[in-house]
Amino acid sequence: MSTEAVASLDDARLDDYRNLTDAELLHTRGVFAAEGRLVVRRLLTESPLATRSVMLTETARGSMAEALSLRPEIPVYVVPQHVMDGVAGFNVHRGCLAIGEYPRPRAWIDVIAGTRTVVVLERVANPDNVGGIFRCAAAFGADAVLLDPSTTDPLYRKAIRTSMGAALVVPFARLNGWPSALNTLREQGFALVALTPRHTASLVATMDETSGRRVALVLGNEGEGLTEGAMDACEFQARIPTTSRVDSLNVVSAAAIALYERNARPRLG
Repeated sequence: MSTEAVASLDDARLDDYRNLTDAELLHTRGVFAAEGRLVVRRLLTESPLATRSVMLTETARGSMAEALSLRPEIPVYVVPQHVMDGVAGFNVHRGCLAIGEYPRPRAWIDVIAGTRTVVVLERVANPDNVGGIFRCAAAFGADAVLLDPSTTDPLYRKAIRTSMGAALVVPFARLNGWPSALNTLREQGFALVALTPRHTASLVATMDETSGRRVALVLGNEGEGLTEGAMDACEFQARIPTTSRVDSLNVVSAAAIALYERNARPRLG
């Protein structure tokens, strides 16, 4: 492993780490930022995405040693905490950051090859929610996540952090030509299930019609849910029952429950 001590805020070796709060700037640079020891460890040891470098404090260096030893080709910059915070533009907790190379977009048709369960997101704007859904996808066995053109990038720093690194591991792709792409997804053999609070929908726990089929769970915007176009493209509608005090759940909670009912419940018995 190439470990280099860096003491100056102005050192050119740290240029990739400047202004990490500007998501659009990072995208223009063709990179993404991973924050925190657990997330960076997953990037180094589990993710297929390329890592450009790691920046950490001396304190964090010891706990990251094993993961870093597996990737000796990656430059590692050891810096004081104040240098890390000053370069990044915010207080970096846990003293560890990494820069990855933004991947080339994958065709969604390739991403779904061989999959059994996928999650489809429409207009999910909050990066915390996108990250939370990726975490649920990893926890409950979804094979991939598909995003409509307006859903937030799962490789935004905040989304990666909230996902606990799952956004670096779970395959994803954009579904362009929305919502007509949902029809194409159905032609690939998927049962499209729209998650909705509508009382006319079936209970998510009783979706026997989808048993044995490939399933796409389709979730919508945090406030407004799915558009009519997306709803019309779905073969099934499913709801999660709640008490009269709450009319609907956060989209992350809905994803977790639906994925549990789809994948985890039969195995956990």
